[in-house]
Amino acid sequence: MKPIGKVTHYYGKLGVAIVELKDKLAVGDRVRFERGEHSFDQEVTSMEEDYKSVEKAGSGASVGIKVKEKVHEGALVLLDN
Repeated sequence: MKPIGKVTHYYGKLGVAIVELKDKLAVGDRVRFERGEHSFDQEVTSMEEDYKSVEKAGSGASVGIKVKEKVHEGALVLLDN
């Protein structure tokens, strides 16, 4: 597992986490969200940058990712390689 970003915001009603990336990420990648004792894995099924759907994003991008569980600000995002 490789750290690729951090959650900067979570929209509960939408189930979307805003992630600031430090490396590339693409739809179809498997990621883990970790904060303290809470963690979960999921596949990236949709991703948006500046309110537009994107297939991939790189370092420095801030993207919205649909998540299956609640995630807290500051959670680490790890790429399953």
